[in-house]
Amino acid sequence: MAARIKRPSIRRLLLAQLAVMGLMMGLAAWSDGGAGAFSALTGGAVAFLPNAFFAWRVFRYQGARHAKNIVNGFYRAEAGKFGLTAVLFTLVFIAVPPSNPAFFFGAYVVTLFAHWLGPWLLRRPSHT
Repeated sequence: MAARIKRPSIRRLLLAQLAVMGLMMGLAAWSDGGAGAFSALTGGAVAFLPNAFFAWRVFRYQGARHAKNIVNGFYRAEAGKFGLTAVLFTLVFIAVPPSNPAFFFGAYVVTLFAHWLGPWLLRRPSHT
């Protein structure tokens, strides 16, 4: 019988990023009103959407038989994440310039830093 290793549940990490986005939007709305909250929303979305894309692409394969596909998936997912980030930054600054750049970049950076919580959020319980 083959051993089964469960895929890591990244749902908690993505939910943590959404929670951080919500907190930044609340802070921006309290401080600057709707325009600041929208700037925080767009900054958080520019960080969150490429990370969600990466997570969706990277965990498509599992098992030793798919080792080559897993490695190729990581490279493709990272390239797609980089490209999507560049496209989203371009789109935001051309189509919807943020009214408050401080909240835009603040939400972007804080949402990215939510990945530092990854080791605690993705930790698996010990079965020993």
